[in-house]
Amino acid sequence: MHVAEGTREESTLPIVLVVDDDESHRTLVMRWLERGGYEAHGFADGASCIEALERVIPDAVLLDLHMSGIGGMTVLGRLRHTHPFLPVLMLTADAGVPHAVKAIQAGACDYLTKPVDRMRLIEAVKGAVDQNLVSQRMRQADRDQRGAYGGIVGVSPPMLRLFRQIDRVAASDVTVLITGESGTGKELVARAIHMHSGRAGGPFVAINCAAIPETLQETELFGHEKGAFTGAGARRTGRFEQANRGTLFLDEVGELSPGLQAKLLRVLQERQFYRVGGNEEIDVDVRIVTATYKDLVGACQKGEFREDLFYRLAVFEFDLAPLRERREDIPLLAAHFLAEAGARGERPRVRFSDQARQALLTYAWPGNVRELQNAVERALVASSGDVVELEDLPRRVREMSGAVSALPPTVALPPMRVAAPMRQPLAPPSTLDVDLPPRDQVERDMILDAIRRAEGNMSEVIRALRIPRTTLYRKLKKYQIEP
Repeated sequence: MHVAEGTREESTLPIVLVVDDDESHRTLVMRWLERGGYEAHGFADGASCIEALERVIPDAVLLDLHMSGIGGMTVLGRLRHTHPFLPVLMLTADAGVPHAVKAIQAGACDYLTKPVDRMRLIEAVKGAVDQNLVSQRMRQADRDQRGAYGGIVGVSPPMLRLFRQIDRVAASDVTVLITGESGTGKELVARAIHMHSGRAGGPFVAINCAAIPETLQETELFGHEKGAFTGAGARRTGRFEQANRGTLFLDEVGELSPGLQAKLLRVLQERQFYRVGGNEEIDVDVRIVTATYKDLVGACQKGEFREDLFYRLAVFEFDLAPLRERREDIPLLAAHFLAEAGARGERPRVRFSDQARQALLTYAWPGNVRELQNAVERALVASSGDVVELEDLPRRVREMSGAVSALPPTVALPPMRVAAPMRQPLAPPSTLDVDLPPRDQVERDMILDAIRRAEGNMSEVIRALRIPRTTLYRKLKKYQIEP
């Protein structure tokens, strides 16, 4: 399990939530679990547990059946909706068989009676946590074997790591921020999170905040009442209402106006909002997934983005690797796009020549996966037979395909025969038009040296300098470095 990134460091121990309104029994169970090698978090009622699940992704839950307020069966039903793979063990002082059967039928994995026996408790929790781990590994093995996850194709280490993160996060309702360059597939990741969550049966609503004029952003998200403004001839439901019981994906969330940032923060906190021109408070049950290519940390420092909203959105953060840093995926992606385009054009047997594959493999792909897809579809239109030749590829791909570093030796590329791509020297570093303070000059020189040693591979630079990706790119911009 793992506490959502951004709240604290990941726990090295499995995490178990104990929900019981009997304080003495809850404390005893937590003590036994901690001695048994688990990290235990206690809650006196179901409501506080449900709220905590917006920040925590546990390995198991111990849930009391009879509690004041929200009852155990109600909480169990909610967990089965929002966390379909999370094992839940029921606790009760009533040893009656009907209660046990009802809890198991509702989705509980086990049933323990109070007072709980210590050995029985540890055995049951261990079984639930182990079963959950095996289930995760089986789902991940299936993704790895197929090289795809919810429409995302990849076998490189960054992609396999991404699949594992999606699998883990999809089981919860935590808010997710997806960062990465344009064309890296941020919406595909958001859809995969939705598809593998308990909200998969609900709507997935996507909106590009950058494509909406600032004056229309509020009515687009929250809707408006009839007569709210000139031209509002009828009531309109906004994207939040449309996404109720599902997932709302806010692409380019960094483009929201300051006023709308404040209103979005309130919706995240209260789960309620007003339509434009309305007086009725509307309840909404929506999971929020956002994406941006901007450096939101830097935007917060400049006062362009609310810091409190950033922390609410980035409970769990994905940073998608650009295509040039996962070249193992290029042959798989190119073949996937070629098969899709070929099937639409009734040319299912089309393939790439060795020269065309080599060019695709060694091109830098500044537009990432989206550019690769466009290049493949363009090449298919330009080709005349069953083989896509080098000359069918876009000119920029043919001419610039030798401008990247060689592949690392771990890359496997069947069934291609690939010659080692050419190495090009790094362009000379740009010069600053002002003198830097000595400390900044030393820092700039260190970054330039790391880039030279890594031959332009920014992932290697990040590992060498031991700084976050967003920090590195902020410093590249500050020092006007263009490797």
